[in-house]
Amino acid sequence: MRGLRLAFTISVLLGGLFSPSAAEEPQAAKVARIGILTINRVAAAPHLTGAFLQGLRDLGYVEGRNVAIEYRDAGGKVDRLPALAAELVALKVDVIMAGSTPLALAAKQATRTLPIVFIGSGDPVADGLVTSLARPGGNVTGLSSLTPERMGKCLELLKQAVPGVSRVALLWQPGAISERTEQDTLKSAEGAARALGVQLQLVPARGPADIDRAFSDMTRARAGALAVWTSAMFVAERRRLVALTAKHRLPGVYTLREFVDAGGLMSYGHSQADLNRRAATYVDKILTGAKPADLPVEQPTNFELVINLRTARALGLTIAPPLLARADQVVEK
Repeated sequence: MRGLRLAFTISVLLGGLFSPSAAEEPQAAKVARIGILTINRVAAAPHLTGAFLQGLRDLGYVEGRNVAIEYRDAGGKVDRLPALAAELVALKVDVIMAGSTPLALAAKQATRTLPIVFIGSGDPVADGLVTSLARPGGNVTGLSSLTPERMGKCLELLKQAVPGVSRVALLWQPGAISERTEQDTLKSAEGAARALGVQLQLVPARGPADIDRAFSDMTRARAGALAVWTSAMFVAERRRLVALTAKHRLPGVYTLREFVDAGGLMSYGHSQADLNRRAATYVDKILTGAKPADLPVEQPTNFELVINLRTARALGLTIAPPLLARADQVVEK
């Protein structure tokens, strides 16, 4: 009996030596938690959030398996953003995605440590989001999409599409970006208008309630065309803006193709969907150990010209072949 007990004891000990320890056993993969802060997710452009999620999938993140998404949407009410940002911070998400300057500022006010990735800020330095583009220096980084010269280029393209236009209304939302970027952009637009021999009518609209009045002002001033300086509010109201532009028979140029998809005449700018997909790369780098302070802010290098020929025909316009040849995409239906 003693021999049997000894053999059993030895086998147990040997089994303990060669069996995997608890530390060696496979452990469940950590689920990353991403907070997405939006102003008006449904009205603005849900496909942009979809582009970001596709970017995550391309990098191996599968919702419900290794990533969880916490959405907080303000329903168009900017004053709700600070509370919603605070909720995401309280949930201890790993990173916050903020798609515009007001969103990123609300998130930054809620936390100085939790990483924040923004998309589409005007001038991130002037807006107070980062210390510099090359070295953000804090807990915020991302992709900047606005260059002051772009509105001037939009006016140039609009003049080519409507050679006889002499007065163009510029619809803009005061306070949507920093004062410095706002002034630089307006200065660029005014300079371009002078060079083109066009009178520029500045038409502000601080909120959706101002849009009808803005179009009445354009009509009274006999504007012959419209340029829209895109903001998050205007993106949310894009279908209404395009409908009013058609009602007043104004050829319109926009800085995002989403307006052309909604029926606008033409757009010149970066691909917002592409920026959202690329933002997933920033999130991935942060989740794998990079610090926002060390991730340079990316600026757009590729711009696309999109022309809607169906809208041109409805306005009685014939787009010159050289301008059509320059277009990255022509919408015909």
